[in-house]
Amino acid sequence: EVDPSQELTALGLVNVASGLFGGFVVSGSQTRTPVAESAGARTQLTGVVAAVVVTVLITAAPWAFASLPETALAAVVMVASLKMVELSALRRLWGQRRSEFALSMVAFVGVAVLGPLSGVGLAVALSLLNFMRQAWRPHATELVRVDGLKGYHDAARHPEGRRIPGLVLFRFDAPLFFANAEVFRQQLLRLVGHTDGIVHRVVVTAEPITDVDATAATMLEELHDELARRGIVLAFAELKGHVRDRLVPYGLVDLIGRARFYATIGEAVKGYLA
Repeated sequence: EVDPSQELTALGLVNVASGLFGGFVVSGSQTRTPVAESAGARTQLTGVVAAVVVTVLITAAPWAFASLPETALAAVVMVASLKMVELSALRRLWGQRRSEFALSMVAFVGVAVLGPLSGVGLAVALSLLNFMRQAWRPHATELVRVDGLKGYHDAARHPEGRRIPGLVLFRFDAPLFFANAEVFRQQLLRLVGHTDGIVHRVVVTAEPITDVDATAATMLEELHDELARRGIVLAFAELKGHVRDRLVPYGLVDLIGRARFYATIGEAVKGYLA
């Protein structure tokens, strides 16, 4: 396994040494590894051997490669680089997830048109935006009981599932932060509005929620007050301990009530029925 930190530390140290002695900048190359592998290399000792050979050549026979065309070197690199292109992986990606295939094509075109740094930077930026898009509108659902299955399950996948009158179990599959806080609120209130009968309690099954930022905390406070005006109690189940600890400075634990943070969904249902 390659340790990137070790590799970058080594590059930094040798560049410091190179600067002190007026040497060339030392860097890595994506194509050097496949070139070495095609020549039969198996370990990193290849780099040491190559350094010794270059040192011997530039001291004993500096004229040996003076007339070698640069196109010959380019041909070696291009042939080795072709081995890095995996068309089968692209076809598989096309069949598995079109969005990631599109990102790979953007990275390819970006590197070809803008250069390696700008092209990779563009691909990374688009990947982060795609992640934000998924976190902005994550999957959310109501949970129901299903005969013959333990636990509580997605109502969209189990329309035959049973609901407990007056209780809504709401699951939101993402951290709560500024970009999706309002989405969370709207989806929860929409679910409450579409539930048959009078709703007495909403339990957020919060196991997928890994963080709550300040904007989301303000939203939860306003949501608690809005539900309270409707006579609905807000509670949480399976909220991770470290996430609950982050709610304490916001005052949400005291506002909602410590007794309304349940360890499991089963306990939350029992607490409601009691």
